[in-house]
Amino acid sequence: MKRINKKIFRPLDQEEKDLMESVERDEWQPIRNITEEKEKAMLAARNTLKKDKRINLRLTQKDYHQIQIKAIEEGIPYQTLISSLVHKYLNGALA
Repeated sequence: MKRINKKIFRPLDQEEKDLMESVERDEWQPIRNITEEKEKAMLAARNTLKKDKRINLRLTQKDYHQIQIKAIEEGIPYQTLISSLVHKYLNGALA
């Protein structure tokens, strides 16, 4: 495979650098059933993003207003911010 011009495209981190090098070493193989694999990936993405459970959460007035302010700063609804925080915590991204 053709080498990637690293002057034009500089990897962001070690993982991206490793991926670029694996492409250059021709370690990637085409997928035989691209349509089927694409459908499976799309279904997985839909199921990951589907929010089908509701919860009630009691917060102090102060916390509620601070969450709303943070959400406005991020440009997202406050419910989405709360959901994102819970998801990140459960996946170890927040201590």
